[in-house]
Amino acid sequence: MSAQSHPFTRRLETTILRSVSRSFYLSIRFLPAQLRQPVALGYLLARTTDTVADTARISSKVRMETLRMLSNGIRGKASRDVVVDLIASFVPLQQNESEQQLLESLPSCLEWLEQMEQADRNDIRAVLEKITQGQMLDLQRFDNPEEIRALGTAADLDEYTYIVAGCVGEFWTRLCFRHVRNFASLSEDEMLALGKRYGMALQLINVLRDAGSDLRGGRCYFPEYELSAAHLTASQILSEPDRFQSIYRTWLEKAKIGLECGMQYSRAIQNQRMRAATVLPALIGARTLALLDAAGPMALRRTMKVPRREVRAMIFLLAISFASCRVIDAMFARSYKK
Repeated sequence: MSAQSHPFTRRLETTILRSVSRSFYLSIRFLPAQLRQPVALGYLLARTTDTVADTARISSKVRMETLRMLSNGIRGKASRDVVVDLIASFVPLQQNESEQQLLESLPSCLEWLEQMEQADRNDIRAVLEKITQGQMLDLQRFDNPEEIRALGTAADLDEYTYIVAGCVGEFWTRLCFRHVRNFASLSEDEMLALGKRYGMALQLINVLRDAGSDLRGGRCYFPEYELSAAHLTASQILSEPDRFQSIYRTWLEKAKIGLECGMQYSRAIQNQRMRAATVLPALIGARTLALLDAAGPMALRRTMKVPRREVRAMIFLLAISFASCRVIDAMFARSYKK
């Protein structure tokens, strides 16, 4: 029985993926099956490593060692049984049922990975290696939740957004050029560069959106160099959010520029379904930035999310317009004005 027809593949691709993803699951429904499967599996494995990294009831040292072993297992350099047994110990520690089911699905994910065609398997392994490196670096940097630490420089934040998301833009691009005929009007190198910037922008939006909760957890992704120039420390941000706004808005503007790369990337895609799947995160991202911008300092005190009804409306408009470039440009511009 092939991976495509195996019952566990269908469950992973639908039930499990839908339970751990809000917008991503909606995006990949537009994709053709031969592309949807490696993208879905890559996402599930990344969410698995992320869940391990976020299991706060386990010491950071143990989580780092577990991530290293999991990364080796994904790359086929460690015993699958040993890796599965190790991850099983994390299952009862999850408060979220969907994340419990995700970790329990690791054996099926690893089996699915082995049945992927070699080029896709290699790309999944390469991108997961970078992602887990980023997660381990995070655990190393922020090993004490009682002490708020900041990244050193803007280059550190750029590095972080690349190794956890910019590399995903490159991964997506390689898969698309391999599986989709006449994928884009731009060259693969041009699309790789745009895809990298697009992925980095989406992760930067996550940083901006989660800034308050990250600070309460001892993590500050904003550069200490910039904080010092504003005579501000990471521990003062939550108590003096107004003073932090100039730094916050500078990075918000950088995220907007990165999303423009995402729009340029999407416009170059020839296939309408592919264009719709690719542009949806940019549209949601633009709307998220608009909400953060409007919230001002209050963005650090509550989680800003685009309402589901708005996301459904985006999907509907993309579908009925066949994701025409004129329509997606209008949707993108309108997202900032609401």
